[in-house]
Amino acid sequence: MNLSRKLLILVPYSWLVVLFLIPFGIVLKISLSDIALSIPPYTPKLEIFSSSAEWLQYFMALDLENFIFLSEDRLYYVAYLSSLKIASISTLITLLIGYPIAYGMAKSPEHWRPTLIMMVILPFWTSFLIRIYAWMGLLSNEGLLNQFLIWTGIIDGPLIILNTNWAVYIGIVYAYLPFMILPIYASLEKMDVSLVEAAEDLGCSATSAFWLITAPLSKPGIIAGCFLVFIPALGEFVIPSLLGGSDTMMIGKVLWEEFFSNRDWPVASSVAIILLLLLIIPIILFQRNEHKQREVER
Repeated sequence: MNLSRKLLILVPYSWLVVLFLIPFGIVLKISLSDIALSIPPYTPKLEIFSSSAEWLQYFMALDLENFIFLSEDRLYYVAYLSSLKIASISTLITLLIGYPIAYGMAKSPEHWRPTLIMMVILPFWTSFLIRIYAWMGLLSNEGLLNQFLIWTGIIDGPLIILNTNWAVYIGIVYAYLPFMILPIYASLEKMDVSLVEAAEDLGCSATSAFWLITAPLSKPGIIAGCFLVFIPALGEFVIPSLLGGSDTMMIGKVLWEEFFSNRDWPVASSVAIILLLLLIIPIILFQRNEHKQREVER
């Protein structure tokens, strides 16, 4: 491997070390510490810059009491399950809405595609926080949505949407829909249309050709879009805090409460470590499966 290739690979690896591995190590160290009335509010049990003998002493003194506490407290168990449920359902809804949009964009005339892409990414030109605040006005009892439904005669009284899980689903789907549309569009846009035409010439209906040709070829975009939606939705804090109610339990809110309200940094760091493992392990398993499939195809 020549020097230029080594330098090219060094850039993403340096980024990974600085912005992932080092922060992960810091959080892991805090998760193994004890809570204390001090600044910062924990007593470390592990010092990184120590001799080998001191490292051995630190290692022998380590315990997993914070992680054990998480396993014994039902609050965290419910928060993880609720976050997984909300993130999974939101990802599914986003896929069901985003795929037809991406498909329509890929089938549109080429001169229209840049405009359609711009319309998809247009919400990013506005602050994320402002957009979520706008949904608070839309979904409130006196909001535009209830006023419109009452005006059309569909309902007699205002629907209670804000401060419920429904509002959280709406907020997550709205906020992360572009992350689902763009990867799927990228897969569909570069697909060879002649494959579908050949399938139809051989007797397949349009529906059969879609499920046999288009859907499998767009699988990489679907998987990428699902990851891009599911991962941030699982740890979302702003949307459940502003649109969800007291019954909306997500791990992002729990993290905030532990860090800033309870000031229990060790427990909060333990929560973050488990959340990270919930995200990383499926991704690693998926990548290994994809690698094995590619080896088989070769």
